[in-house]
Amino acid sequence: MNPTPDQAPPNAPHPAAHEATDSYRANMPPEEREAAQAAQAVDESQALVNELAALKAQNADLADQFLRAKAEADNARRRAEEDISKARKFAVEGFADSLLPVVDSLEAGLAIQEATLQQIREGAEATLQQLVSALARNKVVAIAPEAGAKFDPHVHQAISMVPADQEPNTVVAVLQKGYQMAERVMRPALVTVCAPK
Repeated sequence: MNPTPDQAPPNAPHPAAHEATDSYRANMPPEEREAAQAAQAVDESQALVNELAALKAQNADLADQFLRAKAEADNARRRAEEDISKARKFAVEGFADSLLPVVDSLEAGLAIQEATLQQIREGAEATLQQLVSALARNKVVAIAPEAGAKFDPHVHQAISMVPADQEPNTVVAVLQKGYQMAERVMRPALVTVCAPK
């Protein structure tokens, strides 16, 4: 329900006041009307200037945030590239370090002038064990399936199929061990496979 003019809030303009203002403007002399329009235009211009200043400040703030984010992204990219470069450069450092004792053992064995066949064999077995341990520390493990193991084309390479008294498509013999590093096959095991009967 709309309040009547008598019930309007005390500080609300009376409806008749609007009518009086509009009729006053319509009847006002041209000079005063132009002055009022100019004042209104100045007020509108000032409002636009203030809005423009606020937008310029917001734009400057966003541009600053963009430049900071771009600099951070560039720094992160540069650090990542440096890390990748170092990782590539020093990737084999740990592996090479684990092979140094193997080299030492080989050199020590060759330094013995009057070694017996038994000493050479024992030295070679010990050195081979060192080498296998060094490979295992670097997650390089042999692929050497036992006879009768199911043929797996992911880790085995069949050289030939031979008749044998075992299940078809199983490994009969390993001709050369394969190797994998962290579950990635470096070289498949070369095997003979039992032919279907």
